[in-house]
Amino acid sequence: MARGGDWTDEENDLIVADYFAMLSEELSGRAYNKTEHRRQLKGRLQRTDGSIEFKHQNISAVLQCLGEAWINGYKPAFNFQMPLAEAVERWLSSGAVLPEHLSAGEKPNAGLADPAALFVGTAPTLRNEPPPEALQKMLGVARKFDAAERDERNRKLGRAGEELVLAREKAVLLAQGRSDLSRQIRWVSQEDGDGAGYDIASFYPDGRDRLIEVKTTNGWERTPFHISRNELAVADACRDSWCLFRLYDFRREPKAFELFPPLERHVELTATSFQASFR
Repeated sequence: MARGGDWTDEENDLIVADYFAMLSEELSGRAYNKTEHRRQLKGRLQRTDGSIEFKHQNISAVLQCLGEAWINGYKPAFNFQMPLAEAVERWLSSGAVLPEHLSAGEKPNAGLADPAALFVGTAPTLRNEPPPEALQKMLGVARKFDAAERDERNRKLGRAGEELVLAREKAVLLAQGRSDLSRQIRWVSQEDGDGAGYDIASFYPDGRDRLIEVKTTNGWERTPFHISRNELAVADACRDSWCLFRLYDFRREPKAFELFPPLERHVELTATSFQASFR
């Protein structure tokens, strides 16, 4: 007989681990059978098909809150309880890894064979803002587990994002007949370190400077990201040349948009740390 009631931590851990097994297959481009996964889970959990399917949607919602990729076929459902979010966080913190998107310096997938083909759209607007109840849940989970901090610590993710943008800048200038400018582009964060307030020193086709700070996350376009006081200061001092190149959904299919100073016009800036000096 199928059981009801709240899911236990053991049940949450079991379905979360199976969900990530499917997600790993999907991100790697390998076929898998959702029905077979559900059948095996049903025997171990003693839950109904509908309950398992809906829990999968709940896990997708948690992953969206955390700025991570989720299974395409399980549309996020936000009426989940915090123990499920904790189970997802346990898996993400366990040392297990999901397949990473290949960086531009490795063999790219077919969609990024030409870096200039990277989709660069408009910044998020109210048209794609989640419903109020979903947004409230997303903000709560993001604050509790700090998805932006996880991506900020992921140096491999940041480097791969910068590498893709660097390749794109060179390709765009070459396509505009500016091979002279393409040769002069500098990967500043790699050559000089992180203190410049931008990662890439590029150019517009007319020769104007283009100072690019790259922010990369695996989540959707509204996933929070960290920006330093120095980066904000440089953005303000170099308003005519500085831009923030926001890469998102990087693990699956990178897309992007650009933000230009003043950033306060586009995002809400929240202080998340303070410098402590002795009196």
